[in-house]
Amino acid sequence: MAKKKESSILYCSFCGRSDREVELMLPGMNGCICNDCAERAVELSREYLDKMAHSALTDLDMETLPKPAEIKAYLDQYVIGQETAKRYLSVAVYNHYKRLNQRRDDDIDIEKSNIIIVGPTGTGKTLLAKTIAKMLKVPFAIVDATVLTEAGYVGEDIESLLTRLLAACDYNVAEAERGIVFIDEIDKIARKGDNPSITRDVSGEGVQQGLLKLLEGSVVNVPPQGGRKHPEQKMIAVDTKNILFICGGAFEGIERKIAQRLNTHVVGYGAGSHVSKSDRDKLLHFVAPQDLRSYGLIPEIIGRLPILTNLEPLDRDALLRILTEPKNAIVRQYKKLLEMDGVELVIDDDVLGFVVDKSIEYKLGARGLRSLFETIMIDVMYQAPSLKEKRYVLTREFAERQLSKSNFELLAESR
Repeated sequence: MAKKKESSILYCSFCGRSDREVELMLPGMNGCICNDCAERAVELSREYLDKMAHSALTDLDMETLPKPAEIKAYLDQYVIGQETAKRYLSVAVYNHYKRLNQRRDDDIDIEKSNIIIVGPTGTGKTLLAKTIAKMLKVPFAIVDATVLTEAGYVGEDIESLLTRLLAACDYNVAEAERGIVFIDEIDKIARKGDNPSITRDVSGEGVQQGLLKLLEGSVVNVPPQGGRKHPEQKMIAVDTKNILFICGGAFEGIERKIAQRLNTHVVGYGAGSHVSKSDRDKLLHFVAPQDLRSYGLIPEIIGRLPILTNLEPLDRDALLRILTEPKNAIVRQYKKLLEMDGVELVIDDDVLGFVVDKSIEYKLGARGLRSLFETIMIDVMYQAPSLKEKRYVLTREFAERQLSKSNFELLAESR
């Protein structure tokens, strides 16, 4: 094979290597770049853009910081109803990021506004937190409190929730220290009882005690890959004073605690004589910190969650709106999926009402709407891409047949 002539050899304009020393040389108008320099340029540009984005967020002034009304308007596009909770969240988040922009030489130290949300399952606790993080473009992590235990016991260490936050921003500590952590199922770590026991409450009060330093703000040494599997790894120091913690839980049965405080009856003989079902559903409006303490949260952790709000149970009208109105509504998602196959999906109005009624019957909330729709649409999604017809009409009769042969009917039989 003939050797290349010296005049035909190309040299990288960045590192100076010839095309014989690299795998690929990309020629341009006035120079060349090798594949190694091109890959390095991509890495540097991403790092630079990430720093610029973080710097822009860090330097948010009062003009560029979204106002509470703007935050709520953004939430309205994705979450139906829950007006009170949206207002509380919008103000709390706005004040939190104003706190980050506070001058260091200011004599007034603004404390962190961590939030706790009380509401039935499927009412949008996780969606609210996720939507706010999406709007502000900050790192966001969801942690299930049920898997947390005290250090040294089976389960995850409390510091693992910061590991997930670091992973969400590619282990950029400065960016993670301004993120949002949503701790779900916070009610599952409630104290098991007031009576002292010879055994430690390692997944209840023990976890609450461990969360105190994170919620209040302190420097925590976080194992990047999990402390138990890799004990020799180098720890990452994370300051939690600027991390916003949003806690959510269903707090099943807390209505009884509220009713006792309000001298109202929700169970027992004669309960239905003067307290209607709608009144019992509205008891969550009156939730107070002392109710959380009665439920099993320790006073120290309640004090570090100063913003307390509740989510209302979703009625039939709200569930119908959830199916069609939000930007990422379930109906829009399935229409888009079939549209990508060139098929137009037409859904009868009574189908939506049927799905909502079943979700109410099975007590699944908004989360159950997706499961029900997936069960109904599975055969359609399987057949539609292969059909010659480019229009498919979904009827109530078809939806009833799909659910009748599914496991959802077992839910009704077991009630």
